[in-house]
Parts: sequence; structure tokens; C-alpha cells
Amino acid sequence: MNLLLSRLLLFVGLLLPFGAFPAVPALVLPQVVQPVFPAYQVSIVDFGAVPDGKTLCSPAINKAIEDCAAKGGGTVLIPKGLWLTGPIYLKSKVRLHTEEGALVRFSTDYSLYPLVETSFEGLDTKRCTSPITGRNLTDVAITGKGIFDGSGEAWRPVKKSKLTQSQWDKLLRSGGVVNAKGDIWYPNEGALKGVSGANMNVPGQNLTDAQLEEIKGFLRPVMVSIVSSKRVLLEGVTFQNSPAWCVHPLMCEDITLRNLTIRNPWYSQNGDGMDLESCKNGIVENCRLDVGDDAICIKSGKDEVGRKRGIPTENITVRNCIVYHGHGGFTVGSEMSGGVRNILVQDCTFMGTDVGLRFKSNRGRGGVVENIHIENIRMVDIPGEALLFDLYYMTGSTEKGVARAVDITTPQFKNIFISQIVCRGAGRAVLLQGLPEMPLSNVRLKDVDITATSGLLSDFVQGLELDNVRIQALQGNPLTITNTTGLVSK
Repeated sequence: MNLLLSRLLLFVGLLLPFGAFPAVPALVLPQVVQPVFPAYQVSIVDFGAVPDGKTLCSPAINKAIEDCAAKGGGTVLIPKGLWLTGPIYLKSKVRLHTEEGALVRFSTDYSLYPLVETSFEGLDTKRCTSPITGRNLTDVAITGKGIFDGSGEAWRPVKKSKLTQSQWDKLLRSGGVVNAKGDIWYPNEGALKGVSGANMNVPGQNLTDAQLEEIKGFLRPVMVSIVSSKRVLLEGVTFQNSPAWCVHPLMCEDITLRNLTIRNPWYSQNGDGMDLESCKNGIVENCRLDVGDDAICIKSGKDEVGRKRGIPTENITVRNCIVYHGHGGFTVGSEMSGGVRNILVQDCTFMGTDVGLRFKSNRGRGGVVENIHIENIRMVDIPGEALLFDLYYMTGSTEKGVARAVDITTPQFKNIFISQIVCRGAGRAVLLQGLPEMPLSNVRLKDVDITATSGLLSDFVQGLELDNVRIQALQGNPLTITNTTGLVSK
């Protein structure tokens, strides 16, 4: 036992009472129902698609999907080849199946992506049509070993700080414009103009359609948008280079994301991997993600919009996934105003993600996050926190420690059970940061072994149990406890 570890155990043993831990309640989740498809099959080639990478194939692809749906459903085949396309519109009872060697690349022509009513970053808004889209569907799937490339470089801004000088110079030579500070590149004037007056990445609510058309480059879509649908399956394929978030199931039920590869450049703005928002009964398994923002995300709407929608994300299992890069390996929030409950995360590996397990919210959100079970997570080389609960997300520290009245806008996080965590190399081992008026409640860490630059900080937590928690802090105290009640360790 090294000196720092024995120092931690001595600190815990002297100041915290030993106690018997109550059994963690079992989390029993409903089985996710899989879609079923008739035997009928057609190929996009039968409808005129040409695999030359220059012929626009979206008319043929969508005709094939419509034909299949009209005949009661089945499979639409995308053979190997290079296929250029505009938006693909999914239909009920239709499976889009890609052969190995199929590369579907989405056009950079903005005119192919009309503005539609949708939701982004938890707010109701208008944005460009997603490259793959479907709404109010039952039994829908995208399967196979093909690749879908969203041509995100035609949409995304790029921060100078994330590139080398030679990369930045090359980007400037490609065209586009930069902001007044000269530190962010935009693909066109409309994309830059849209930043003014926007709420994060959502434009002002009073813009006319004509004004929205002027900033169309700013209204970059999520790559895969499936809304209000049941029995959804995405399996085997690769989704990459998305304009904004990559895979976004919204208000869906019985959704399966299995054996997916999701890739975005590490510098991609809003380049999330998958965002399950206000979804019920889902499984994410055996997926590999290397992205530019949060990797596996759980959301349920933002502020008043999310609370009015009132649809939590619930009954979700995440297991056997690997994240190579991202702002968070597994994330809840910050848009969680509709609530999050009954989440099981098992047997995942995070390598080099900015934060490992990331929970974030702030005053104004409201919503309740509860019954979160996380177990058997491996992490290496995490620059930030291995485990983070931050209820001051993007608000700074000026209000920390000052209580406010509790109301509908106060977020709550409770009943969090985390066990069998190993991390070698983090900036901070654990940050548990609740609100004075609403502390984190009933948090249990068991069999946690972390090596980090700094240790565990608990501030405004009610009911914290540390069972076999081992932290090697290279600097400072391995354990700092403030404004924490009901503390038990062994």
C-alpha cells in the first residue's frame, strides 16, 4: 500500500463512522421490443440509383422506401458502392440494409435540406432537415455494415484553438469566413450571422422563415433524427462526420442501438455521438464511439420546454460500449428538465474522454434524475474528472454556496449507485457538487479505485456512502468533504 493510499484510508477511518450499508435496490427494466419486417426486398438500383459518387441518388432511395412501405414493408437494400444522396426519409415497417462496402455520402447542397419544425438542444425550433429522418413510425431499422457520412465539414464551425497553425491556414484557404476575433471559422456568412442573438445553437424565436433562410448554414441538422416512433433498430452500421449531433432518437419507445460505430472529428462542434432524449425502454450495446462532444448522452428537454413536454428518458441500458474520445464517456444532461430515471450502465471502457461519467445541470432546468446504476467501468487518461456531478454547469462559481428557494426550476439528482470503477489517470478523481437548496441525495460509491492528480470533493451532498473507495491523489488531500451529511464509509 503506497503512502498516499494509506493516508486516504487513515483520513476516512478517523473522521467517518463505520456502518452497515443497506442493499442496493435491484433495477429491473422491461424488455426492449424489437421490430419485425416482412420478407419483401428491393434494391435502390432497381429504382435508378447509380454508385458513382456524383449522381444524386436520393430520389431513387426514397422511391425504393416508398415502394417497400406501400407493399406492407420489408427491406430496402443499399449495395456496395459510393452513393451520393440528399435526405433519406424513413417509413414504417421498412428496414434500410447496407451491404459491406456501401458508402452513403450526403450532399453539401443546402437547398436539399428544407427547414422543418424540430427540437435541438432541448428547445423547439426550426432547423434543416436531417440527412436521415423519420417521424411517427413503427418498426423501422437501419442495419448492415455500410457507412453513412454526413459531410459535416460543410456545416460545422471550427475553433482555431483546436487546430495546429498549418491546419488552420489550410482551412482558411478552403473558403468560408472567420468571426471578428479571428478565432472561429464558419463555412459561410449565413452560419456566422446566425450566431447573433442565438440561445447557444438555437436561433431567436421571432425570426421569419425568410430570416431563417438567410442563416441556413447556422441551422445545421442532427444526422439521424427519429421522432415519436416505436420499435426502432440501428445495428451494425457506421455513422460519421455529422453536421451536429450524430444519432438523435427523440420521444421514441423500444429503441435498440447495437454494434454501431460513431465517428466525428475530435474538434467537431456539437459533435455528440448519440443523444437519447425523452425515450422509453431502450438498449445501447456493443457500440464504439470517437466523437467531438459527449459520446453517449441521456437528455429530456431544456428548461420550460422540457418541463412542459414532461417526457422523461427512462428504462435505458447501456453496456459493453467503448468511447475513445468525447467530452464525456457517458453523460446525463444538461438538458434533463423532463426527468431521467431507471438507467443502467455496465461494462464500458472510456479512453481519453475529457470526463468519464458526466452528470450536469443547473438552476433553471428543473427535472429529477434518479435511480442511476453504474457498474464495471474502466477508464484511462481522463483529463478532467473520472466521475462528475456538476449542478453549476456553465454558470461559473459566483453563486456557489448561496441557497435559493426551491421551486419547479430546481434540478434534483438522487439515488445514484456506482460500483466497480477503475481509472488510471484523471485530473480529478470525483467531484460531487450539489446545490445548497437541493443537495445530491443518496449517493453510493462502492469498489472504486482511481489514480488522479487531485482527489474526491463532496460539497452539498445528503447521504454519501463510501464502500471500499480507494483514491490515490498526487496533489492535496485525497478526500475533501464539505456541506455533506449522512456520510458513512468502510
